[in-house]
Amino acid sequence: MNLRNKLKILNDPIYGFITIPNERIFDIIEHRYFQRLRRISQMGMSYLVYPGAHHTRFHHALGCMHLMGKAIEVLRFKGVEISLEEAEALQIAILLHDIGHGPFSHAMEHSIVNGVSHEYLSLCFMEEMNAEFNQSLTLAIKIFKGEYHRKFFKQLIASQLDIDRLDYLKRDSFYTGVAEGNINSERIITMLNVKNDALVVEEKGIYSIEKFLVARRLMYWQVYLHKTSLGAEQLLIRVLKRAKELSQKGVKLPATTALSFFLTTPVNIENFNNVHLEKFSKLDDYDIVAAMKEWVSCDDFVLSSLCKMILNRDLLKVKLKKKSLGDHKVKRKLTEVMQQYNLTEEEAKYFVFKGKVSNLAYNPTSESIQILHKNQKITDVVKTSDQLNLEALSQPVVKYYICYPK
Repeated sequence: MNLRNKLKILNDPIYGFITIPNERIFDIIEHRYFQRLRRISQMGMSYLVYPGAHHTRFHHALGCMHLMGKAIEVLRFKGVEISLEEAEALQIAILLHDIGHGPFSHAMEHSIVNGVSHEYLSLCFMEEMNAEFNQSLTLAIKIFKGEYHRKFFKQLIASQLDIDRLDYLKRDSFYTGVAEGNINSERIITMLNVKNDALVVEEKGIYSIEKFLVARRLMYWQVYLHKTSLGAEQLLIRVLKRAKELSQKGVKLPATTALSFFLTTPVNIENFNNVHLEKFSKLDDYDIVAAMKEWVSCDDFVLSSLCKMILNRDLLKVKLKKKSLGDHKVKRKLTEVMQQYNLTEEEAKYFVFKGKVSNLAYNPTSESIQILHKNQKITDVVKTSDQLNLEALSQPVVKYYICYPK
């Protein structure tokens, strides 16, 4: 009988060796739903700007599991009681927090399934796996949904200073080579504590938190909302939109079985069921890339051109402005494209469009980051910091963009 060694050690470029805590977590990592994350890129189209950004959701989820283990150790050391069952549930919840991401992460969220968020899909996958694992994921699901009585558990999974952010900022900074995003996640975790059932940061960790918030702002403008990856992501959304439009008119487009299903079947939050979930679990980046390679040769000018632009990195021109762009400029560009390529206005709108992006590094109205002082007093990070720029980071910055052919 072949008994597998389930206590594996993995080598991670960020943290060094990561140990899989127990056999159940090993089996969850081995599950096909989780293995699919190896084929889902963490940063969508950012590799068109930063060639190193090819890491996956699989990488990120394992990093989060590792950091959660460190956070549990630190809190226990400081006298916070966390049972073995709770510790395992926390690690499972963070391990599976992104399992619902579709191809190219955020780019596909509203293109393949209408109005079905990745958080909702993650929950569906977790419920499905819970049935397979004899209900042993029940506590993890409760924590993920914020229904567990210990409030700080949910804060570790999703808040303004959660384990998810502590991993992705450090990881994305490493793989893009953007040093401004590099944070000291280990030090931040060492400074965590719990007071009145809420997560707090000890006073001496204030500078690490300031660095974390500044890094988050810089990573958003320099990486996540970089105009080229923004433009590429918008093109990808339009590729799927056009493919769906043609498929629903009866045009036969070459695609994998899973992708064909979503191109021809209207799926939304109202009708989403287990059949859809199973089909979705078979979708990843490879389906989209393989399809685009075929669609380059299709008869439809719009779909063919959009695919060529992405595959050959011959993208649209993107202009970012601080002020909202008037409709007259879009209208003028639309007319030029219609005349140049002999397109209808609806077709030209695939190549000329405008939108806006916003960046809020710290939201003071949401669940704030609390600083615990030596006298046990608790204050908001913005009030505690002697850095005036934290006030500025609490204001949303909105930028407007327009995309059109070069």
